[in-house]
Amino acid sequence: MSLFHLWKFHSMSLIAGCILDWLMGDPYWLFHPVRFMGNMISALEARLRRLFPEHLLLAGGVLAGFMCLFWTLIPVLGFLGIYRGLLSFGIQRHWIYICLFVLESFFCGQLLAARSLQTESMKVCSALKEGDIEKARKAVSMIVGRDTAVLDRDGIARAAVETVAENTSDGVIAPFFFMAVFGPAGGFFYKAVNTMDSMVGYKNETYLLFGRAAAKLDDAVNWLPARLSGMLLTAAAWLLPGMDGKNAWRIFKRDRFNHASPNSAQGEAACAGALHLRLAGDAWYFGTLYKKPYIGDDDRPIRPDDIKGVCSLMFGAQGLLMAGLVILLLLL
Repeated sequence: MSLFHLWKFHSMSLIAGCILDWLMGDPYWLFHPVRFMGNMISALEARLRRLFPEHLLLAGGVLAGFMCLFWTLIPVLGFLGIYRGLLSFGIQRHWIYICLFVLESFFCGQLLAARSLQTESMKVCSALKEGDIEKARKAVSMIVGRDTAVLDRDGIARAAVETVAENTSDGVIAPFFFMAVFGPAGGFFYKAVNTMDSMVGYKNETYLLFGRAAAKLDDAVNWLPARLSGMLLTAAAWLLPGMDGKNAWRIFKRDRFNHASPNSAQGEAACAGALHLRLAGDAWYFGTLYKKPYIGDDDRPIRPDDIKGVCSLMFGAQGLLMAGLVILLLLL
């Protein structure tokens, strides 16, 4: 199979994986590679801290290098091993390709998180509509990294909207982009980097040195996907009813750097403009208040249904990216 045909195979598997993610999401009972990544990071962190107690920057670099290499090679060697194994049993090539297509589509679906983001954020929306603040606070605590005990009704809704807006890049557009360009190896590489950043990429006393390599690597690999996400979310706002595409573009250009991270505010700015909301601002993490600039204008009070609105923007952005890949496949 030529590189071009291999790319087409990966692209069709990715489109099928998107559909699988929309239909299934991430069932709790099903094995998920990101959970394995998380367990692996925790185990390696404990060992590396013991090996390099005085050189935490080096320890964090070793963690980042090992995780990236391991999770890039796993899908390459795994699929190659399956192909050669089935071929050695005398199975015809077209049946092998069908098996690999199904398997790759399944893993592509697992590396995408659109349905999962919608499911978990809508739990917050439903609890807020029921008037059950404690239930909503517990639901939002499952999808955000900040302290949720101090959040009121509006703060809970805002946190959910911000999480979907920011994670449209991390959980949907970025893994799609890496899989579209580099196949499953690119998707696993990206999720390894992103999972490391979410676990050790904090600027606190514990992880300032150990997590620096993971945080800088995450900034680098998300630079292009984050900006692509902001533009796709803006385009989706032009197409979806009830959204303001013009204001999404205005706020995206104005506020997309209103964050300590060069990438995190890109999607939030587009969504804030599309929904006419003010997002971000000061937040508590691990008992410490962090001062943050606002994103967007305070045009109106936030509502629980804004969580549904930001999910629509997320699916719209992903749909536009899928349409672009399908058009490219047809043209080629």
